[in-house]
Amino acid sequence: MPAQASSRPGSAVSDPHRRDGAEAPREQGGTDAAGTGTAGREAAGSQAVGAEAAGTEKAGPADAGPETARRRTDPPESAADAADPQLPPGGVPGASQAAEGWRRRLGGVPAARRSWFQIGFGLALGGSLAWLLVQTVLKLSELLTLLLLAVFIAVSLEPVVALLGRLGLRRSWSVAAVLAGFAGVLAAFLALVIPPVTDAVNALSDGIPRWRQQLHDHHSTLGRLEDRYHLIEKAQSRLSAGGASQVAGGVLGAGQLVISLITSAVIVITVTLYVMAALPTIKQFCYRFVPGTRRPRVEAVTEEILSRVGRYMLGNIATSAIAGVATFVWCEVVGVPYAAALGFFVALMDMVPVVGSTVGGIVVSLVALTVSLPVALATAAFYIGFRVAEDYLIMPRAMKFAVDVHPVVTVVAVLAGGSLLGIIGGLVAIPAAVALGIVLDEYVFPRTDAS
Repeated sequence: MPAQASSRPGSAVSDPHRRDGAEAPREQGGTDAAGTGTAGREAAGSQAVGAEAAGTEKAGPADAGPETARRRTDPPESAADAADPQLPPGGVPGASQAAEGWRRRLGGVPAARRSWFQIGFGLALGGSLAWLLVQTVLKLSELLTLLLLAVFIAVSLEPVVALLGRLGLRRSWSVAAVLAGFAGVLAAFLALVIPPVTDAVNALSDGIPRWRQQLHDHHSTLGRLEDRYHLIEKAQSRLSAGGASQVAGGVLGAGQLVISLITSAVIVITVTLYVMAALPTIKQFCYRFVPGTRRPRVEAVTEEILSRVGRYMLGNIATSAIAGVATFVWCEVVGVPYAAALGFFVALMDMVPVVGSTVGGIVVSLVALTVSLPVALATAAFYIGFRVAEDYLIMPRAMKFAVDVHPVVTVVAVLAGGSLLGIIGGLVAIPAAVALGIVLDEYVFPRTDAS
């Protein structure tokens, strides 16, 4: 057995040199195998990473996050960065490279922080511009009020102009017809008012000598007042002490007021005519500021608002006519003079909400004082009751029928508008409430109901 084993070719016993030679390649082969195993493991790891990256790419934009996309698109700054990436403080790989990529897209330099001086300067500049705008509006408040009144009158008369246009008249002739009607109403008012005023002035001038004679008559009422209060002496002393200049100043102020009223009336009438004539052009110009896709809806809403404002004006005219007729009937019953003129005056004043009917009632009560004190008191009581009935019964129901506004909204709108802008505010309060209601119904409430 030992001999056979020794004589077997390739055995280690028979050829020690061959064993050494065979083991050397075996060791080399083992080293190579170990190297091959290490390289294989590295290759397998690289393949796993590649497979993961490929899986991420195959996942698409829905699965790949913005950080992964930025790591694919943003190359490293240098070879050292590629060989040894550093983790950011948050522990997210590639965040620093992503930030650098965004900086390069935005211009390469991050936005600088604004200094406190720049912030303060911007705030001061904005405050100064706001103050200047407020002061400008306050300076132009009177003119803006007149323009607002003119636009409101033009919009209120638009249904009449449109009706004449549907009858076949051109717009210019329709505006001229409305102007002629307004001039006729004004002429009728002057024809009713001027004769009583003329008679009152003549009676005043004729009564001055009689009153002077009564002042010196100790048995008359004026004479007894003169004996007790020395009215003539006090009047002469005030005139000599500078009262004449005060009287002259009062007369001058009254003249300035009259001129201002005439100028304001001319401005309102002129602007009203221009707006009435060019209202379609003005509307088309304003519609051009609206995008084309939304323009038809805006046009429909605007036309609805203008239509309701016109109906409001017709309702206001109806309530004013009721006030004028009631005044005429009352004055005829109790014997107050100039019943027709007073009824016309109250009808015109009643078109102004809040204060119009009050002013008309005061004037009629003062005229009734020429009859007797009980008649004047009864007239004042009549107008107080009529004012309550008009504000809380007639006007809300008429506005409900004309513009479909709840009576509570009508009362609140008139009170709020009168408190903010006075007579003009009370005049445009109800149309503003109508416009606000239409805008809410068309734009706001559908969105809130659908949400």
